[in-house]
Amino acid sequence: MSPTVRTARHDDYDDIVDLTSDVWADRAMADYIPDVFREWVNDDGADRKTLVADVDGHAVGIAQAVILTETEAWFQGMRVDSDHRGKGIGSLLTDHLIEWAADAGASVGRSMVFSWNEAGLGQSLAAGFEAVTSFRWAHPDPADETPEMTVGNDPAAAWRYWQESDGRGVLSGLALDSGESWALSTLTRETLDQLATDQAVLTVGDKPQGMACRVRTAEADGEQLAEYAVGVWSDTDAARALFTAIAADAASLGVDGTRVLIPETPRHVAQAAYASGNIDECPDFVFEIDGLEGFSVS
Repeated sequence: MSPTVRTARHDDYDDIVDLTSDVWADRAMADYIPDVFREWVNDDGADRKTLVADVDGHAVGIAQAVILTETEAWFQGMRVDSDHRGKGIGSLLTDHLIEWAADAGASVGRSMVFSWNEAGLGQSLAAGFEAVTSFRWAHPDPADETPEMTVGNDPAAAWRYWQESDGRGVLSGLALDSGESWALSTLTRETLDQLATDQAVLTVGDKPQGMACRVRTAEADGEQLAEYAVGVWSDTDAARALFTAIAADAASLGVDGTRVLIPETPRHVAQAAYASGNIDECPDFVFEIDGLEGFSVS
């Protein structure tokens, strides 16, 4: 029987648990989808949509789209049951979500894929997405220390540095979204102004030589993390000062750890490893599809 695409329901939960049970069987990590599925169903509305592919009354695939800004959509949680892979279900779900996002006003859609996820990389290209950037997470430990450079909370200075930084070019202007965990959107001056009030914007150096911005604190694996939308800097000394400032900011919150998005370049990765002492083993890739206006599932 051919799959049909419909809105996810709470009674799909057992099927979702089954189809995600062996997604990354070769890696020591559990899929997060079962933990958030009920919340996804509850939150479906004008700015987010969760779809499943249904075969004979069973959900054999799932994916979600979220509207981040007036023009940007984020696609996430694409999973297909192992017995139904290679049958176009992923592309079918993606097409329906693209249509939904286009109807909601989005002109560009993006998604994130782990660099080691060969199936996900191939699926992204098959669905018409193109790789636009890659990033890595740095995790400086919270510590009440004083950077060797002055630290400011000036969104105007941070914005000037961001615009001129090579990291902005590498990241295609993207940073961790302030509203949706694990999503990236275009970093704007307005966002920095809001974060300076609600969270923290950090600059280091009298004439800024680096910037970072905190977007939220969140729980992950039983720990409280301070999440920073991006960190960019000019050289090793600036990296050391910026990560020390981030560590001190996190310590002031009483959190257990941090997560800082950094550009995936040899310079940034090497200097972050030196300055923060803890970076993820592998980068993540961001894929993009634009020109969503008027898209329709044929």
